[in-house]
Amino acid sequence: MQTILGAGGAIGLPLANELINYTNKIGLAGRSPKKIHSNDILINADLTNPGQTMDAVKGSDIVYLVAGLKYDLNIWKAKWPVIMRNVIDACIKHKSKLVFFDNVYMYGKVAGPMTENTPFNPCSEKGKVRAEIAQMLINEYEKKNLDAVIVRAADFYGPDIKTSVFNMLVIDNLKKGKNANWLLNDKVKHSFTYTSDASKAVALIGNTPEAFNQTWHLPTDKNAMTGEEYIRLAAELLGVPAKWSVYKNWQLKLAGLFNSDIRESFEMLYQSENEYIFDSSKYETYFKIKPTPYREGIKASL
Repeated sequence: MQTILGAGGAIGLPLANELINYTNKIGLAGRSPKKIHSNDILINADLTNPGQTMDAVKGSDIVYLVAGLKYDLNIWKAKWPVIMRNVIDACIKHKSKLVFFDNVYMYGKVAGPMTENTPFNPCSEKGKVRAEIAQMLINEYEKKNLDAVIVRAADFYGPDIKTSVFNMLVIDNLKKGKNANWLLNDKVKHSFTYTSDASKAVALIGNTPEAFNQTWHLPTDKNAMTGEEYIRLAAELLGVPAKWSVYKNWQLKLAGLFNSDIRESFEMLYQSENEYIFDSSKYETYFKIKPTPYREGIKASL
């Protein structure tokens, strides 16, 4: 059995649809999981509870930790280390392989492309949390306590991804006949990972034994564009005028007085102010698979 922990998130659903190519026994674990295939096994589990996590992992050959938490620093500090410890312990006990879906917060502000060899240098409190839990897992597989792999993605975009900033600010607004929006700087290049590419790659890596005990960047088009270029491309594909506005720092801080998600994003704004380039050439070279070009991915998202 292959089990997804956090099956209800942005990656959980497409990942389940990809895993059916590798196994006919899929476990979906979460607070209120729903079947995707008729023979899926539903597991109600709170990953902060060690007993429930142990039960969710039991019987699994491969476990995928793709869970998300409310975008709140205090919750992240309190729960992420607990979740990682519980999942590691359960995988060790049940001899399950672990695939951890991570982000790039632990790298901090990077000059040039982010690669698998980019050192951890978080410049945000959330980045420090992500560095802590990633290092917990690295320590365990380096000590050969379990087989595990870390997969990382840039910011998301893709069809029906409600939590994607790109979808919300650009695609959704243009489709409604409104002006698109961008954060802080529409003149710097910014990489985005297409969710369909990400889920396919996670399933492939999880089912490739030699891919374990290392980090992989998930396939992401190397031809990153500026905010202005993305908006112009999306407008062209929709056949609407390319009109947009750029949110300034003061506007976001004002909005943050009334919206906790915006307030929690303040410390991450360096990712929008500066170039954000994500390199997935390791994956592309090893697996000989190219990521979806932005034009094709945005067209599908529209």
